[in-house]
Amino acid sequence: MKFLSGRPHPALAILLAALSSFSGALRYFPALGWFSLREATIQAFAGYVAKTEAQNAQTLRDGPFLWADGLSKNEHASTFAKLQSGEVVLRRLSVDKNGGNQNVPGGMIHDWEGIVFISDVNINEVLKILQDYNHHATYYAPDVTAARIESREGDHFRVFMQFHRKKVVTVVLNTQHDVTYYRDSSTRAHSRSSAIRIAQVEDPDGPHQKEKPPGEDDGFLWRMETWWRLEERDGGVYVQNQVVSLTRDLPTGLGWLIEPFITNIPKETLDFTLQATRKAVLNHKSNP
Repeated sequence: MKFLSGRPHPALAILLAALSSFSGALRYFPALGWFSLREATIQAFAGYVAKTEAQNAQTLRDGPFLWADGLSKNEHASTFAKLQSGEVVLRRLSVDKNGGNQNVPGGMIHDWEGIVFISDVNINEVLKILQDYNHHATYYAPDVTAARIESREGDHFRVFMQFHRKKVVTVVLNTQHDVTYYRDSSTRAHSRSSAIRIAQVEDPDGPHQKEKPPGEDDGFLWRMETWWRLEERDGGVYVQNQVVSLTRDLPTGLGWLIEPFITNIPKETLDFTLQATRKAVLNHKSNP
Protein backbone atom coordinates (compact mmCIF):
# COMPACT_ATOMS: atom_id res chain seq x y z
CA MET A 1 0.00 0.00 0.00
CA LYS A 2 1.37 3.38 -1.03
CA PHE A 3 0.77 6.60 0.89
CA LEU A 4 -0.27 10.06 -0.16
CA SER A 5 -0.21 13.19 1.91
CA GLY A 6 -3.19 15.47 2.26
CA ARG A 7 -6.95 15.19 2.68
CA PRO A 8 -10.00 17.38 2.34
CA HIS A 9 -11.26 19.00 5.54
CA PRO A 10 -14.38 21.01 4.68
CA ALA A 11 -16.52 18.36 6.29
CA LEU A 12 -16.43 20.25 9.58
CA ALA A 13 -18.89 22.68 8.00
CA ILE A 14 -21.54 19.97 8.22
CA LEU A 15 -21.84 20.22 12.00
CA LEU A 16 -20.93 23.87 12.22
CA ALA A 17 -23.76 24.91 9.93
CA ALA A 18 -26.27 22.88 11.88
CA LEU A 19 -25.20 24.07 15.27
CA SER A 20 -24.89 27.75 14.46
CA SER A 21 -28.56 27.55 13.53
CA PHE A 22 -29.04 25.54 16.71
CA SER A 23 -27.56 28.39 18.76
CA GLY A 24 -29.93 30.82 17.10
CA ALA A 25 -32.86 28.81 18.41
CA LEU A 26 -31.32 28.48 21.86
CA ARG A 27 -30.98 32.23 22.34
CA TYR A 28 -34.67 32.14 23.26
CA PHE A 29 -34.00 29.63 26.05
CA PRO A 30 -31.21 31.20 28.14
CA ALA A 31 -31.38 28.91 31.18
CA LEU A 32 -31.03 25.37 29.92
CA GLY A 33 -28.66 24.18 32.63
CA TRP A 34 -26.28 22.29 30.35
CA PHE A 35 -22.82 21.17 31.35
CA SER A 36 -19.36 20.75 29.88
CA LEU A 37 -17.87 17.76 28.16
CA ARG A 38 -17.72 14.79 30.54
CA GLU A 39 -15.51 11.73 30.61
CA ALA A 40 -18.53 9.45 30.13
CA THR A 41 -19.40 11.36 26.95
CA ILE A 42 -15.85 11.02 25.65
CA GLN A 43 -15.77 7.29 26.36
CA ALA A 44 -19.12 6.66 24.67
CA PHE A 45 -17.97 8.52 21.58
CA ALA A 46 -14.68 6.62 21.56
CA GLY A 47 -16.62 3.35 21.59
CA TYR A 48 -18.72 4.44 18.63
CA VAL A 49 -15.63 5.52 16.70
CA ALA A 50 -13.91 2.21 17.45
CA LYS A 51 -16.83 0.32 15.90
CA THR A 52 -16.81 2.65 12.88
CA GLU A 53 -13.06 2.16 12.51
CA ALA A 54 -13.48 -1.61 12.53
CA GLN A 55 -16.23 -1.42 9.91
CA ASN A 56 -14.09 0.78 7.68
CA ALA A 57 -11.11 -1.54 8.04
CA GLN A 58 -13.26 -4.50 7.05
CA THR A 59 -14.68 -2.84 3.93
CA LEU A 60 -11.22 -1.66 2.89
CA ARG A 61 -10.05 -5.25 3.16
CA ASP A 62 -13.09 -7.17 1.89
CA GLY A 63 -15.24 -4.56 0.16
CA PRO A 64 -17.34 -2.90 -0.88
CA PHE A 65 -14.93 0.03 -1.26
CA LEU A 66 -17.88 2.36 -1.89
CA TRP A 67 -20.88 1.70 0.35
CA ALA A 68 -23.24 2.07 -2.63
CA ASP A 69 -21.70 -1.05 -4.17
CA GLY A 70 -23.15 -3.05 -1.27
CA LEU A 71 -26.74 -2.17 -2.13
CA SER A 72 -29.23 -4.61 -3.62
CA LYS A 73 -29.36 -4.92 -7.40
CA ASN A 74 -32.24 -2.51 -7.90
CA GLU A 75 -30.95 0.00 -5.33
CA HIS A 76 -27.48 -0.21 -6.83
CA ALA A 77 -28.72 0.58 -10.32
CA SER A 78 -30.87 3.45 -9.07
CA THR A 79 -28.12 4.95 -6.89
CA PHE A 80 -25.43 4.91 -9.58
CA ALA A 81 -27.87 6.33 -12.11
CA LYS A 82 -28.39 9.27 -9.75
CA LEU A 83 -24.64 9.69 -9.28
CA GLN A 84 -23.99 9.57 -13.01
CA SER A 85 -26.67 12.23 -13.55
CA GLY A 86 -24.93 14.59 -11.13
CA GLU A 87 -26.81 14.01 -7.87
CA VAL A 88 -25.15 13.65 -4.49
CA VAL A 89 -26.28 10.51 -2.66
CA LEU A 90 -26.37 10.70 1.16
CA ARG A 91 -27.20 8.41 4.02
CA ARG A 92 -27.47 8.91 7.77
CA LEU A 93 -25.85 6.27 9.96
CA SER A 94 -26.22 7.64 13.50
CA VAL A 95 -29.80 6.61 14.19
CA ASP A 96 -31.18 4.96 17.30
CA LYS A 97 -34.00 2.42 17.48
CA ASN A 98 -36.58 5.22 17.38
CA GLY A 99 -35.08 6.82 14.28
CA GLY A 100 -33.48 9.70 16.15
CA ASN A 101 -29.84 10.76 16.40
CA GLN A 102 -27.45 8.44 18.21
CA ASN A 103 -27.31 9.55 21.86
CA VAL A 104 -24.49 9.30 24.38
CA PRO A 105 -24.45 10.52 28.01
CA GLY A 106 -24.43 14.31 27.82
CA GLY A 107 -23.91 14.42 24.07
CA MET A 108 -25.05 13.42 20.60
CA ILE A 109 -23.30 11.57 17.80
CA HIS A 110 -23.84 12.62 14.18
CA ASP A 111 -22.74 10.18 11.47
CA TRP A 112 -23.36 11.09 7.83
CA GLU A 113 -21.92 9.66 4.63
CA GLY A 114 -22.18 10.84 1.04
CA ILE A 115 -20.91 10.13 -2.47
CA VAL A 116 -20.49 12.40 -5.49
CA PHE A 117 -19.29 11.49 -8.99
CA ILE A 118 -16.90 13.77 -10.88
CA SER A 119 -16.92 12.92 -14.57
CA ASP A 120 -14.07 13.18 -17.08
CA VAL A 121 -11.30 13.47 -14.47
CA ASN A 122 -8.76 11.09 -12.96
CA ILE A 123 -7.95 10.38 -9.33
CA ASN A 124 -4.79 12.49 -9.35
CA GLU A 125 -6.74 15.56 -10.48
CA VAL A 126 -9.15 15.12 -7.59
CA LEU A 127 -6.36 14.55 -5.06
CA LYS A 128 -4.64 17.73 -6.22
CA ILE A 129 -7.68 19.80 -5.24
CA LEU A 130 -8.35 17.96 -2.00
CA GLN A 131 -4.76 18.54 -0.89
CA ASP A 132 -4.69 22.20 -1.92
CA TYR A 133 -5.24 23.56 1.60
CA ASN A 134 -4.07 27.05 0.78
CA HIS A 135 -7.11 27.51 -1.45
CA HIS A 136 -9.75 25.71 0.61
CA ALA A 137 -11.06 29.06 1.83
CA THR A 138 -11.93 29.75 -1.80
CA TYR A 139 -13.25 26.31 -2.69
CA TYR A 140 -15.42 25.99 0.42
CA ALA A 141 -16.29 29.60 1.27
CA PRO A 142 -17.78 30.95 3.41
CA ASP A 143 -17.39 28.15 5.98
CA VAL A 144 -13.62 27.75 5.64
CA THR A 145 -11.84 31.03 6.43
CA ALA A 146 -8.25 29.87 6.98
CA ALA A 147 -6.16 26.76 6.40
CA ARG A 148 -2.51 25.82 6.62
CA ILE A 149 -0.26 22.80 7.00
CA GLU A 150 1.53 23.16 10.33
CA SER A 151 3.83 20.17 9.94
CA ARG A 152 4.37 17.26 7.61
CA GLU A 153 6.42 14.08 7.74
CA GLY A 154 5.86 12.08 4.59
CA ASP A 155 2.25 10.97 4.60
CA HIS A 156 1.47 12.19 8.11
CA PHE A 157 0.86 15.83 8.90
CA ARG A 158 -0.97 18.39 11.03
CA VAL A 159 -3.39 20.92 9.52
CA PHE A 160 -4.92 24.05 11.03
CA MET A 161 -8.41 25.01 9.86
CA GLN A 162 -10.60 27.89 10.97
CA PHE A 163 -14.31 27.70 10.32
CA HIS A 164 -16.81 30.55 10.43
CA ARG A 165 -20.58 30.47 10.35
CA LYS A 166 -23.10 33.27 10.93
CA LYS A 167 -26.80 32.65 11.25
CA VAL A 168 -28.39 34.78 13.95
CA VAL A 169 -25.12 34.43 15.90
CA THR A 170 -21.54 34.01 14.73
CA VAL A 171 -19.65 30.80 15.47
CA VAL A 172 -15.90 30.50 14.88
CA LEU A 173 -13.91 27.35 15.59
CA ASN A 174 -10.13 26.96 15.49
CA THR A 175 -9.30 23.33 14.76
CA GLN A 176 -6.22 21.18 14.37
CA HIS A 177 -6.26 17.86 12.52
CA ASP A 178 -3.99 14.82 12.48
CA VAL A 179 -4.08 13.32 8.98
CA THR A 180 -2.79 10.33 7.04
CA TYR A 181 -3.58 9.59 3.41
CA TYR A 182 -3.22 6.22 1.69
CA ARG A 183 -2.96 5.18 -1.95
CA ASP A 184 -4.48 1.72 -2.29
CA SER A 185 -3.91 1.29 -6.02
CA SER A 186 -3.62 3.33 -9.19
CA THR A 187 -7.38 3.94 -9.07
CA ARG A 188 -8.14 4.01 -5.33
CA ALA A 189 -7.16 6.15 -2.34
CA HIS A 190 -8.48 6.79 1.17
CA SER A 191 -7.70 9.02 4.11
CA ARG A 192 -8.14 9.07 7.89
CA SER A 193 -8.30 12.26 9.93
CA SER A 194 -8.92 13.13 13.58
CA ALA A 195 -9.60 16.58 14.94
CA ILE A 196 -7.11 16.62 17.81
CA ARG A 197 -8.06 20.11 18.98
CA ILE A 198 -11.31 22.09 18.60
CA ALA A 199 -11.57 25.50 20.28
CA GLN A 200 -14.52 27.87 20.02
CA VAL A 201 -13.58 31.53 19.64
CA GLU A 202 -15.22 33.83 22.19
CA ASP A 203 -16.51 37.23 21.04
CA PRO A 204 -15.86 36.40 17.35
CA ASP A 205 -17.40 39.68 16.13
CA GLY A 206 -15.76 41.85 18.77
CA PRO A 207 -12.33 43.28 19.55
CA HIS A 208 -11.50 40.84 22.35
CA GLN A 209 -11.41 37.50 20.57
CA LYS A 210 -9.99 34.59 22.52
CA GLU A 211 -10.36 30.85 22.57
CA LYS A 212 -12.52 29.12 25.13
CA PRO A 213 -10.93 26.03 26.72
CA PRO A 214 -11.77 22.98 24.59
CA GLY A 215 -14.72 21.15 26.11
CA GLU A 216 -15.66 24.20 28.22
CA ASP A 217 -17.69 26.01 25.58
CA ASP A 218 -21.13 26.02 23.95
CA GLY A 219 -20.73 22.46 22.69
CA PHE A 220 -21.08 23.25 19.00
CA LEU A 221 -18.46 20.60 18.20
CA TRP A 222 -16.47 18.54 20.68
CA ARG A 223 -15.06 15.76 18.48
CA MET A 224 -14.78 14.95 14.77
CA GLU A 225 -13.50 11.88 12.92
CA THR A 226 -13.38 11.71 9.13
CA TRP A 227 -12.94 9.00 6.48
CA TRP A 228 -12.61 9.76 2.76
CA ARG A 229 -12.42 7.35 -0.20
CA LEU A 230 -11.77 7.97 -3.90
CA GLU A 231 -12.26 5.50 -6.72
CA GLU A 232 -11.59 6.16 -10.40
CA ARG A 233 -13.93 4.25 -12.71
CA ASP A 234 -16.84 4.71 -15.10
CA GLY A 235 -15.16 7.64 -16.80
CA GLY A 236 -14.54 9.69 -13.67
CA VAL A 237 -13.95 9.57 -9.92
CA TYR A 238 -16.35 8.70 -7.10
CA VAL A 239 -15.68 10.72 -3.93
CA GLN A 240 -17.05 9.30 -0.68
CA ASN A 241 -16.99 11.11 2.67
CA GLN A 242 -18.01 9.92 6.15
CA VAL A 243 -17.96 12.24 9.17
CA VAL A 244 -18.64 11.18 12.77
CA SER A 245 -19.01 14.13 15.14
CA LEU A 246 -19.88 14.75 18.79
CA THR A 247 -21.93 17.68 20.10
CA ARG A 248 -23.71 18.49 23.33
CA ASP A 249 -27.06 16.87 24.10
CA LEU A 250 -30.53 18.26 23.48
CA PRO A 251 -32.22 20.05 26.39
CA THR A 252 -34.97 18.06 28.09
CA GLY A 253 -38.36 18.92 26.67
CA LEU A 254 -36.97 20.86 23.71
CA GLY A 255 -35.82 18.00 21.49
CA TRP A 256 -38.82 18.39 19.22
CA LEU A 257 -37.72 21.97 18.51
CA ILE A 258 -33.97 21.44 18.20
CA GLU A 259 -33.89 18.06 16.42
CA PRO A 260 -34.51 19.50 12.92
CA PHE A 261 -31.49 21.80 13.27
CA ILE A 262 -29.30 18.84 14.17
CA THR A 263 -30.52 16.38 11.53
CA ASN A 264 -31.48 18.42 8.47
CA ILE A 265 -28.78 21.06 8.13
CA PRO A 266 -25.83 18.61 8.35
CA LYS A 267 -27.33 16.70 5.43
CA GLU A 268 -27.75 19.87 3.39
CA THR A 269 -24.21 21.01 4.14
CA LEU A 270 -22.64 17.67 3.27
CA ASP A 271 -24.42 17.91 -0.06
CA PHE A 272 -22.88 21.37 -0.54
CA THR A 273 -19.40 20.19 0.44
CA LEU A 274 -19.37 17.35 -2.08
CA GLN A 275 -20.79 19.54 -4.83
CA ALA A 276 -18.22 22.24 -4.06
CA THR A 277 -15.46 19.64 -4.35
CA ARG A 278 -16.70 18.61 -7.78
CA LYS A 279 -16.99 22.25 -8.87
CA ALA A 280 -13.43 23.02 -7.78
CA VAL A 281 -12.00 19.97 -9.57
CA LEU A 282 -13.82 20.73 -12.81
CA ASN A 283 -12.94 24.45 -12.67
CA HIS A 284 -9.27 23.65 -12.17
CA LYS A 285 -9.35 21.17 -15.05
CA SER A 286 -10.85 23.85 -17.31
CA ASN A 287 -8.51 26.59 -16.04
CA PRO A 288 -5.26 24.88 -14.92
